Amino acid sequence: MLPTTQTHAPAVPHPEGVSNDEFRAAMSRLAAGVVLVTAHDPDEGPRGEDVGMTATAFLSVSLDPPLVMVSLREGSRMDDLLAEQPLWGVSILAEGQRQVAGRFAMKGRVSDRLLFADLPTVRGAASGALLVDGALATLECRTEKRVEAGDHTLVVARVLAVGFPGPDAGPLTYFRGNYRHLS
Repeated sequence: MLPTTQTHAPAVPHPEGVSNDEFRAAMSRLAAGVVLVTAHDPDEGPRGEDVGMTATAFLSVSLDPPLVMVSLREGSRMDDLLAEQPLWGVSILAEGQRQVAGRFAMKGRVSDRLLFADLPTVRGAASGALLVDGALATLECRTEKRVEAGDHTLVVARVLAVGFPGPDAGPLTYFRGNYRHLS
């Protein structure tokens, strides 16, 4: 009797010919910077609640005016919040901030309050969002446009303020499913 080998079900392509697995594998080979997107939800509780999420789909759109864009999973807590709250912040994470990225990338968490509890932050004057101490740079933003794109929402925002709270260090990057640093 021949030994049996376990086979995986073939990847099911979209009508266009690329499966989710193939697309994910190809895009994992694109190195991306890692940011923490934050916003303050004034309607949650008596003092509001701070919300954060790790993102790798963040980029500069325009210099004049200064615009950036972040891609949010449709229906995520941050997508829902930024549909109502136009002011938000971004902390561009340094290579030593892997634990920050990891804690805000967890799925199914109940509250972000505990995640922010021991994290050194300052509240942005322009956005009211928490900004991470030690980040390579921080940006405070105001949403200008939201665009539905497949299972994500692209949020284009004007940059209202920038800061450089951390030392000059290397960036935290994401490549092939893991956080990395440049060497």
